[in-house]
Amino acid sequence: MEKIPNRKEIIDRRALVLAIAEIAERHSPSSFEFRRDTLKLLKKSLDDGNKVIEKRFLQSNKGRAMMYAQCFLVDQLIRSIFDIATQHVYPLSNPTPEEKLSLVAVGGYGRGELAPYSDVDLLFLFPYKQTSWCEQVIEFVLYMLWDLGLKVGHSTRNVNECIRLAKKDTTIQTAMLEARYLWGDQEMFKEMYRKYMKEVVAGHSREFIDAKLQERKERHERFGNSRYVVEPNIKEGKGGLRDLQTLFWIAKFLHGTTDISKLVELGVFTEKERRKFTKASNFLRSVRCHLHYLTHRPEERITFDVQPELAKRLQYKDHAGTKGVERFMKHYFLVAKDVGDLTRIFCANLEAEQQKMSRLPIPRLGLGKRKLKGYVVESGRINVSDDDDFKKDPIKMLELFHLAQEKGLDVHPNALRLIRQDLRLVNRSLRSDPRANQLFLEMMTSRKDPETTLRRLNEAGVFGRFIPDFGRVVAQMQHDMYHVYTVDEHTIRAIGIVSQIEAGALAEDHPLSHKIMPKIISRNVLYCAVLIHDIAKGRGGDHSILGAEVAEKLCPRLGLSPSETETVAWLVRYHLAFSGFAFKRDISDPKTVEDFVEIVQSPERLRLLLVLTVADIRAVGPNVWNGWKGQLLRELYYVAENALTGGHVSEGRSARAKHCQDELRDQLKGWTNDEVESHIGRFYQSYWIATSKEDRMVHAELMRTADKEGSLFTIEAKSDPFRAITEVIVYTADHPGLFSRITGAMSVSGANIVDAKIHTTTDGMALDTFYIQDSEGKVYDQRGRMMKLRQAIEDTLQGVRKPHLEIVDRRESSLPSRTEVFTVQPSVILDNKASNTHTVIEVRGRDRPGLLAKLTRTLFTLSLSISSAHIATYGERAVDVFYVKDSFGLKITNKVKLANIEKKLLLALTEDMIPKRKSARAKKAASSGS
Repeated sequence: MEKIPNRKEIIDRRALVLAIAEIAERHSPSSFEFRRDTLKLLKKSLDDGNKVIEKRFLQSNKGRAMMYAQCFLVDQLIRSIFDIATQHVYPLSNPTPEEKLSLVAVGGYGRGELAPYSDVDLLFLFPYKQTSWCEQVIEFVLYMLWDLGLKVGHSTRNVNECIRLAKKDTTIQTAMLEARYLWGDQEMFKEMYRKYMKEVVAGHSREFIDAKLQERKERHERFGNSRYVVEPNIKEGKGGLRDLQTLFWIAKFLHGTTDISKLVELGVFTEKERRKFTKASNFLRSVRCHLHYLTHRPEERITFDVQPELAKRLQYKDHAGTKGVERFMKHYFLVAKDVGDLTRIFCANLEAEQQKMSRLPIPRLGLGKRKLKGYVVESGRINVSDDDDFKKDPIKMLELFHLAQEKGLDVHPNALRLIRQDLRLVNRSLRSDPRANQLFLEMMTSRKDPETTLRRLNEAGVFGRFIPDFGRVVAQMQHDMYHVYTVDEHTIRAIGIVSQIEAGALAEDHPLSHKIMPKIISRNVLYCAVLIHDIAKGRGGDHSILGAEVAEKLCPRLGLSPSETETVAWLVRYHLAFSGFAFKRDISDPKTVEDFVEIVQSPERLRLLLVLTVADIRAVGPNVWNGWKGQLLRELYYVAENALTGGHVSEGRSARAKHCQDELRDQLKGWTNDEVESHIGRFYQSYWIATSKEDRMVHAELMRTADKEGSLFTIEAKSDPFRAITEVIVYTADHPGLFSRITGAMSVSGANIVDAKIHTTTDGMALDTFYIQDSEGKVYDQRGRMMKLRQAIEDTLQGVRKPHLEIVDRRESSLPSRTEVFTVQPSVILDNKASNTHTVIEVRGRDRPGLLAKLTRTLFTLSLSISSAHIATYGERAVDVFYVKDSFGLKITNKVKLANIEKKLLLALTEDMIPKRKSARAKKAASSGS
C-alpha cells in the first residue's frame, strides 16, 4: 500500500487501543455496556476517519490516494475489533494448535483499494477444523462490522479448502490472487499463499488467462458491448476499471507482479503506455470515488442525473458549443478507449509469450504464417512484415485495414500497437494522397461489413486522424435521453445499417428501403452523407448547415464529382427533413406534400433521403425505431414519389373529395342507395381528403352498426404488430372538450398517443381515431388492457372519472426521476403557412405523463377545435403538433388571439414543472397506503 500522509489524522490505533482498555476496566467485557461503549467509540473513529478522507479527496481529486486511505482506516478498525475479541471478550490462556485464526483481506480490499461504499471482503482462515472459539471470534468480528454499517463479504475456510475451491472456481481463484494478510496468525496465511502459488498458479496460466478473457467478453456483452453508451458502468462496462483489473490479475498470475514499472522492464508495455495506463487508472478511480460520495452508495453507473455534478467536481467548464458535462464524458470515453488499446497490447504480448513457451514441432493447419501482398497473416490476423513498414510507407496504415476487410481477416494486435505509436504519420500529406482517399472510400462503401472495418479504424485512431472533422466528434456525447451512443459510434452504426439494408438483412424491418436501394444511382453519395450527417455536432451552430459545409470540402478529397458533392451537401443539410415532415405534419394535408416536394425536387434525392433517415433513426439506440415511424415515412415517401413523377398534389379539394365519395359508393355492397347517400352526406369535405380508402370503409360499417343498435358510445380497436400500433376508433355524440377528455383517459391508462385524427359529422357525432402504443413503443393490447381503456374512456365521458385530477395527484405523489436533470426550453410555434386550411401549432417541452391531456384541455378552453394531432418524443423532449381551427372553422389570423394561444400553451408547458404542495386528494391517497 502506498504511503499515506498523516495517518494519525485518519485513525490513531494506539489511542483507540488505550480507550478500549479503559472501557474494559469500567465494564466487564461480556457485558452489554462494554459492547455498547466499544461500538460507540469505533463508530466515532470510523465517522471521523471518513470525514478526513472525504475532505482530503475533495481537495485533491486523487482517487487512488483516497482508496488507500479508506483501506487503511478499515484495516485498523478490523484489527482493533479482532484484538477486542481475542484479548477481552474471548481470551485464551492456553490455546491449542487448532485455536488459531488468520484474518485475510481478499478481492479489491486485498489489493489495498477501497472505494467509499465498497464491500469489505474477508477470509477467516483456520488450521484444520473450526473450533467453538473460532466461531465465537468470527461472529463477534462480523457483528461489530455490520453494526458499524460496513458491507462485509466473508468466507470461513481452512487452508486445504481454500486450495481445493480455488482450483475449481475462477472467481475464488482470482480473489485469492489478491489475498493480503490483515491480522492474526501470519504463519498460517503464509502457508496458504505458498500452497496457492505452487498448486493453483504454477503451470496453470493458460487456463486462467482463457477464463478471465472469456469472463471479460461475457461481461462486455452483458453491459452493452460498447464503451460508447451514454450512461456507462465505470466498474463493469467496456473500458472500465474491471478491464484494468483483469490485466492486473493476468500480470500477477503470469509475471508475479502488479507493479506497472516491472511490466515495462519485462517488455509488456513501453514507457509511454505505462504513463497512459497510470493516467487511465487514476482518472477512473477518481470518478468512481466521486460517484460513491455523490450518491452515498456503491453506485457504478454514471447516470444522467450525476453527470453534471461529476463534471463540476472534476472542474470541466462549458466551452463554446460544448457543455462541461459533455467535455467530461468525452474525456471518460477517450480514457475507456485507451483502456481498450492497452488491453489489446497486453493480449498480444501474452500471445507471443505463449507461443514461445509452446513451440509445437508440427505446425497447426491453417494457423501458420503466410505472406499476403507484402503483409504477414498469422492465425487469421494480418500483421506487417517489418516493424518499420508504417514509417517507410504511411499509406500502409489504410492498406492493412483494406486488405483485412477484403480477405475477411482480423488485424493483429502488434500492427495496432505500431499504428498507435506512428499515428502522427497520418498527416496532411497522407490525407491529400488520392490513393489513400480511394482506399478509405472503398472500405466505407464495401459490401463486406464496412461497420467492423470503420470501427477498427476508429479504435486504432486512424479514422479521426485521416478525417479530422470526424476526429472532433470521436467520444462526443450529447447530454440527453434520446441519443444512446456517442456521435462517432452512432455514425459507424448508421453506416452498418445502410450496409445491412443493401445486403437484404433488414428487408423485413425496412421493406421500402430494401426495395429502393438498388435504384440508388450513387452508393458513394449515400455512404458519404451518412458519414457526414452528424459530423458538425458540438460546434455551437446548426449541425446540418455546418455539416453541409464540411461535405463541400471533404467530398472532393474523397474523389466525388462536383454533382455528387452537391447531393451529399444537400442530404446533410436536410437530413432531418424527412422525419420532420413525416412525424410532425399531417401527411393527408396537400400543403405538407407540396412543401416537402419543394425541398426534395427529385426522385433520386427522395430515395437517398429515405435510406439516410431510416439509418439515422435506427442507429440512435436499440428501442428508438418502431413500425409506426416506418409507416409514417413510407406514407410520405409514396405521396412525394407520386408528386415527383407527374401526379397532382394540389388537385382541387372538391374534385378529390368527389373522387373519394365515388370510391366509397363502389365499396358499399349491400347498402341501399339511400343509405349510401345519407352516409356520404354526413361528412364535411375535410373528412374525404384526410382518410384512406380502407379507413372510410371501416368507418362506414362501424357507424351503420352503432346507429342500428342505438349505441351512444362505440369504441373499436385493432393492433398491427408490424407497424407497432394500436388503432382506436371512438364514435360518440360530439361535445366541447371530447378530445381532451379521451386523451386524459388514455393517459391515466398508460397509453401513449402518437397520432390522432378528429372528424365531426354534420349531425353532431364525433368520429375520432387514435393511434396508441404502450410505454415501450409497442402495440397496446396485452393482458386485457383494451377492456380497461374502454372502461376508462366510458367513465370519463360519463363524468365518473376526472383524468386531469388523477394526473395531478399521480405527479405529486410520484418519486423524482433521474431525468429531471435535463432542462428542455419550452416553446410554442404558430404557423399559418404549413397548411392552407388550418393553423398549425407546434409545442415543445419536457415530456411527462399527462402532457398531451393538459395541452388539449388548454386548446379546448381557448375554443379551438383540433382536426389532427401528431405526437413525437425524443428522450426527455416532447414535440406535439396540432392542426386547429377557430370556432367558425377558420384559421386563426388575429395577432392578439395568436399571442394569447402562445401564452396559455407556454403556461401549460411550464406550470407542472414548478414543485407544488401535495393536494388533499394525494395526501389522502398516500395516508391510506393502498
